[in-house]
Amino acid sequence: MTDIVQAMTDRNLFGLTYGGDSFAAWRALLGGFYGLPLANTEQDTFKTLTQRQSAPTEPHRELWLAVGRRGGKSHCAALCAVYEAAFKDHRENLAPGEVATVMLIAADRPQARTLMRYVRGLFEQPMLKKLIRKETADTIELWNRSQIEIATASHKGVRGYTLAAAICDEIAFWQSEGSSPDAEVIAALRPALATLDGKLICISSPYARRGMLWTQYQKHFGKENANVLVAQAPSRTMNPTLPQRVVDDAIKDDAARASAEYLAQFRSDIEQFLKIETVEAATRQKPLMLPYVAGTNYFGFVDPGGGGKDEFTMSIAHRVGNGIIVDLVEGRRGNPAAITKDFCAILSEYKIQRVSGDRYAGAWVPTAFAEHGVRYEPTPGTRSELYATLAPAMSAGAVELPPCPDLAKQLVGLERRTTRGGRDVIDHSPGSHDDRANAVAGVVAMAVKKQSRPSIRAIYDEDFTPVQTGRLSQPTQASGTLWRDGLSPLHAQRKQHEQF
Repeated sequence: MTDIVQAMTDRNLFGLTYGGDSFAAWRALLGGFYGLPLANTEQDTFKTLTQRQSAPTEPHRELWLAVGRRGGKSHCAALCAVYEAAFKDHRENLAPGEVATVMLIAADRPQARTLMRYVRGLFEQPMLKKLIRKETADTIELWNRSQIEIATASHKGVRGYTLAAAICDEIAFWQSEGSSPDAEVIAALRPALATLDGKLICISSPYARRGMLWTQYQKHFGKENANVLVAQAPSRTMNPTLPQRVVDDAIKDDAARASAEYLAQFRSDIEQFLKIETVEAATRQKPLMLPYVAGTNYFGFVDPGGGGKDEFTMSIAHRVGNGIIVDLVEGRRGNPAAITKDFCAILSEYKIQRVSGDRYAGAWVPTAFAEHGVRYEPTPGTRSELYATLAPAMSAGAVELPPCPDLAKQLVGLERRTTRGGRDVIDHSPGSHDDRANAVAGVVAMAVKKQSRPSIRAIYDEDFTPVQTGRLSQPTQASGTLWRDGLSPLHAQRKQHEQF
């Protein structure tokens, strides 16, 4: 059987693309991953990329790559996919009707389709084109009962397959779906790979020091492990054709970002802003939206959107003692004028005649809200300042959130970055959104500002059930998550027993 390095150098296969000097580092790395004999220069390259002391003597099951941008990652991910699907025959290990799948996984479907375009390009080679049995937008099915299929980073969506290989593209940038989404996806993939002893290949530019890529890097980089291979390389090491001036200009513009983008270094200036445990502890079980209660003073905050990818969001909250209850968070896409009208109707239900928000779109937003009898006031604080107010309130257990998965995802995805001037900026990670999170941070900041006391303090009592009604004026069993300021958990329990 043709090995992967032979396929890369054979002019009848992929030699015209991968056989030149520009892919020499990739040939050494992939040869080592598959346990192939390496020439002396290839051994040196392999040791440099992996920080190992010896060349491999057997193939590995997993490959984790932290490689800079424009380093040829997509080219080689496609090559590995085609090699695993077309050059290996898994039929003797497949049950009747079973198919060996090579899965291309990305953060979203458009990114996965980008990889698939590289794969289709490789199948244009005449010797391989005849292997294709059927093609769809998301799948290439081969006559050898193998197929290449794209998927998104969902631990639910990758289950149920028999995988010959799984290739995870830009895993450092997969967004939050739960407590640890990339870890959940990888945990779901490994059993699916077991039947065919399939390869797990995770390729990404590095980002923050968290997530599975960072975990595997810490655990296996430079370690002599027969199962897991971790490599790290700057862009120009893997792709010498990338002009040096591109890297130099990026470093001059933003050294911290360029060190990750092109030098493949994990960023030390970025950290997760809110832990998932903090968000989960603050989230009530139900309902998603608390109804209006007469005599309650409500606050409203909006984060307008212009009809694009960002949502037009709104959040409503009220105070109970020194606790803040977020009654609802709404996010919509579409006609901004129509959304404004709908939001004003909801605000009217809660007797809110004045909302705050950012200075989006100049005078349009205040005018649109004024048409429906609601006064719109730009908030004086920046987005980072709103988040800086939210964090201590949540850490103190003084905020109750609605059970909104999108909100939780956005809150957990927030990052604290240190600028070159030493200032902290809190924002969403690249490619993600924080519209709902911003609306909640804004309404919490409004409630904090209106506190009769300068500090927020609330105490959780784990002996009682999570909040169901959201009305916490009395410590009852139905509303026992947040307590008035000044009650210790023991005191709260004593009061509870005295009342019942």
